[in-house]
Amino acid sequence: MTVDLDHHGDDDLDPAAGPGQLDLAVNVRLAHPPAWLQARLAAALAGLAAYPRPAAARAAVAARHGRDPAQVLLTNGAVEAFTLLARGLRPRRAVCVHPSFTAPEAALRAAGHPVERVLLPPPFGLDPDRVPSGADLVVLGNPTNPTARLHPVEVLERLARPGRALVVDEAFADAVAGEPATLTSRQDLPGLVVVRSLTKTWGLAGLRVGYLLAGPELAARLAAAQPPWPVNSLALEALVACSQPDAVAWAGEQARRVAEWRADLAAALGQLPGVTVAPGGRAPFLLLHVRDATLVRARLRDLGIVVRRGDTFPGLGPDWLRVAVAAPEHHDRILDGFSRSLRGSGLVRVRRPRRGGPDGRPGPGR
Repeated sequence: MTVDLDHHGDDDLDPAAGPGQLDLAVNVRLAHPPAWLQARLAAALAGLAAYPRPAAARAAVAARHGRDPAQVLLTNGAVEAFTLLARGLRPRRAVCVHPSFTAPEAALRAAGHPVERVLLPPPFGLDPDRVPSGADLVVLGNPTNPTARLHPVEVLERLARPGRALVVDEAFADAVAGEPATLTSRQDLPGLVVVRSLTKTWGLAGLRVGYLLAGPELAARLAAAQPPWPVNSLALEALVACSQPDAVAWAGEQARRVAEWRADLAAALGQLPGVTVAPGGRAPFLLLHVRDATLVRARLRDLGIVVRRGDTFPGLGPDWLRVAVAAPEHHDRILDGFSRSLRGSGLVRVRRPRRGGPDGRPGPGR
């Protein structure tokens, strides 16, 4: 089955819709960066006459993950990291584990590399034995977009071996409280590359800021392929700010709160006829198997609610939808919209208790 690897959640938005559109198609957790981060970025505007100097940001990221700065490569978003890896590596047998974020495979194919897919069946748990032993490049997400599955560390460890690059997309790792499965501090696993992004937790999709962690030789080789000043001064300021211990603690508290919202929304949606919530998810979005999903998505769009189609993810099909977890004040509207959009269930109405919390309306992104 041919899928559109270049389709992203913001492609599902209705550009003609007014401010009442509820964007559940993307996974940026905030409508805008928190006020304290906005203040840091605003203060940094005064320094825009100078060329970007990345040393402080690289050191801050390294300290956050217990790494040497030489193992940190700052990038123009996570997607640039995948592009650099695709252009800088020369795999003989590249494997992408799906369903997952499609940009890594798209980058590999654009660089001329053939790609094998390992398709995980529902409920999308990772079985390392499904990955060909001869693969010298393996790419997967953790937690995985769109399945929301968080693969245990002991499972990921089985994929690391000499002669293989193991690329783990951790764009949503800080959206899980305590980051229990992150590999960012692991320097003992051969060939490990971890890709991170500030987009999701901090509401910074428009700033394009990310980084990868790898051995110093690979990091230096990829850095040599970047243009001069690849990361702008505001992105560097964000990296410093979001790497501080108090910012990491703030992100952890947000992750705990969103986990409660996720549980409430998943339970309510799971009560609707024709809807099955993929189990075991930990990321701030839900993967739904929905009867007549294409029709339901169109009806939801008419109601001003936009959800992410699933058929552009390898291994899924037209009966899958991804829904970003929104704040509780939006849950009644979401449930009412699904109830009205599901064929044969127009009279179903589900009301859930409201939880207090900050504005959790998603914004543009993956």
